Amino acid sequence: MAEIGLIDVSMRDGNQSLWGATGLGTHHMLQIAGALDRVGFRAIDFTSSSHMAVAVRYFRDNPWERIRRARAAMPRTPLQFITTGLRFIAWQQADPDFMRLVYRRLQACGIRRFIMLDPMHDIDAVLDASRIIKQEGDAEVMAALTFTLSDVHDDAFYSAFARRLAQSRDIDLFYLKDPSGLMSPDRARTLTRAVKSEIGSKPLEMHIHCTIGYGALSSLEGAEQGASAVHVGIGPAGEGTSLPEAVRMVANLRAKGHTVAVDDAMLSHVNDYWWRLARAEGLPPGEPQSFDASFLQHQIAGGVMTTMERQLTELKLAHRLPEVIAETEQVRRDLGQPIMVTPFPQMVCTQALFNVVGGRRYGQVSDQVMRYVMGKFGRPTRPVDPKVEAAILDRPRARELEREDDFPTLSDLRRRFGATMPEEEFLLRAVMPGDQVDAMLGAGRGRTGYSPEMAPVLALLKKLAERPAARDLVVERPGFRLALHAGSGLD
Repeated sequence: MAEIGLIDVSMRDGNQSLWGATGLGTHHMLQIAGALDRVGFRAIDFTSSSHMAVAVRYFRDNPWERIRRARAAMPRTPLQFITTGLRFIAWQQADPDFMRLVYRRLQACGIRRFIMLDPMHDIDAVLDASRIIKQEGDAEVMAALTFTLSDVHDDAFYSAFARRLAQSRDIDLFYLKDPSGLMSPDRARTLTRAVKSEIGSKPLEMHIHCTIGYGALSSLEGAEQGASAVHVGIGPAGEGTSLPEAVRMVANLRAKGHTVAVDDAMLSHVNDYWWRLARAEGLPPGEPQSFDASFLQHQIAGGVMTTMERQLTELKLAHRLPEVIAETEQVRRDLGQPIMVTPFPQMVCTQALFNVVGGRRYGQVSDQVMRYVMGKFGRPTRPVDPKVEAAILDRPRARELEREDDFPTLSDLRRRFGATMPEEEFLLRAVMPGDQVDAMLGAGRGRTGYSPEMAPVLALLKKLAERPAARDLVVERPGFRLALHAGSGLD
């Protein structure tokens, strides 16, 4: 049997799928990075432009510095960046010269592998962005075949897409990406064979979420049919709406007769760290999922489902989640069945939320949905429902967006922000609110160390610091004493 590699998704996709991308800060990641580098993973799914924005917005962490420090701590394992091509943080498609600078800086900071995902499966768009990446460095480029269920997206569709891309020297390998976990083992068997027959010697990897219980079984079937690697999450960052859990996947692959060249002791060490962190920070672990046929209809990906549940809870409307899910199915049909992968799940689910909470379907419509209906994100799989299209576009805001300028050119942005601004700061300011970037820069390098065991103590100290009456405080445990006295600092 073959040797099967593993790609760890815990820091990026696991974090996003289970914890809304806000579970892990730089200090959490760096504490375990050295050990993670010694496990033997083919790559670490490390970040994306959206993930970089979360680092700035929620943690005040510098995302460029995060990549550099992670690369220094993990010199042997390639860090992976997933991208939708010519887009960086903002919804709009960016100027190619702007994206050239983005890809140059990412590679300079330490990204060694890019996933090129175009949600419309636009071959020219994939090739254009891949060419820029190759011109700006020596990173690998992996083309995504993004799975969905429809009468259009059959095995022939994906194999034809792969065949065209495989002819390009800018595409090094492929992966079957199933963000909603819809791919059954039977479909994994036929689809893996079909794609493998078209891509020649270029490797194929399996990335299948566990949302409805298919993830591990379909990943194993892909390995049986010639896939070279499987994407996994470690410990609490696996299962649930994330990817198959790493320790169990290693055992299952070996039981099938495959070789998995990882350091089991080091994997166990990393697994233990993530579990201790999850308990200390109150992060819910992924749990094995029972089959749920409703996902075959609404096709909501794990990270989007987690975010939607959190939004409804904040609005005190958690009880209306079933209504929103049902409306998501209808909105997706209305909009021509877009594949539920970034940025389309966010558009579809947000519109479903508006339709349910607002009381009138399409009474409120986001700018992103209007741009989608106008064709600014590409051509939908099927035409938008004519009545829905008319309802969305027949409003003043839609007419304003029709006249909006394209994404500014790189030279225009340089004139706006100044030619001497450092490139990394400039790239963030061009697409993010200035006050968020200011706060990040003001925070400096942030925390440099982390211990799960200290997390409850630090949380307690933070709460007590908010109470002026608590002037003197002593925390003791065997071998440890911390004393805080008002006006005198730490003992």
